Amino acid sequence: MSAYGSLARWYDALTGDVPYEELADAYEALLHRDGREKLTLLDLACGTGTLSCIMAQRGHEMICADVSPDMLAVAREKAESAAPQTAPIFLCQEAAELDLYGTVEGAYCSLDAMNYIPPEELAEVFHRLHLFIEPEGVFAFDFQSPERLRALDGGSFSDEEDGVVCLWRGEFDEEEGALYYSMDIFSSRPDSLWERRTEEHIEYAHTPEALTAALRSAGFHDVRVITDGVQSDMGRLFISAVNGTH
Repeated sequence: MSAYGSLARWYDALTGDVPYEELADAYEALLHRDGREKLTLLDLACGTGTLSCIMAQRGHEMICADVSPDMLAVAREKAESAAPQTAPIFLCQEAAELDLYGTVEGAYCSLDAMNYIPPEELAEVFHRLHLFIEPEGVFAFDFQSPERLRALDGGSFSDEEDGVVCLWRGEFDEEEGALYYSMDIFSSRPDSLWERRTEEHIEYAHTPEALTAALRSAGFHDVRVITDGVQSDMGRLFISAVNGTH
């Protein structure tokens, strides 16, 4: 059972409350540099590409990477429908195996995708970002605070939209510092029956201190932790860092 396989089809319907325009504003402010209004940007772990398409419609040239071919398939369809001036480039890649054709002027990773990266892979992910972001370019990301993930221990939630019901159960493992949660997705079928699929997800409780140290070790500087950004009341934190020379 893999993450974001069965969920890809229903992800947008189940996340309709995500403030994408606010996130786009926040990331544009963090990534802004040298008076340039339009940048070549990497959207790392782009998911179904909603934020990617917004950024592309605002004039940025987007390279979008994600490990899930199912999520990327939705993202490609969305980009074709949105028809931005410059179509995003989509790459199916692990974050720790990121390999771009050239450099980008900035990069971001949104909606706590950074929490999905195991602690032992952070150094390699940041190293690759250091290689592919231009010197003095900014890398910014948001993540769920450790306190937020711990608070979800034992939690059980449900979400229902037209044609789909999702049941979510979480368990926090203190020894591993990770939230394990399973999702049962019930979707309607033409024969009036319901199809059930299950996914398992793991989010790691990265501390701001550990992330800051890993970024600096990879060659980033001016690391800032932002505690009053979008959805800060829901435990979402932001970090921005400036890339050093290669």
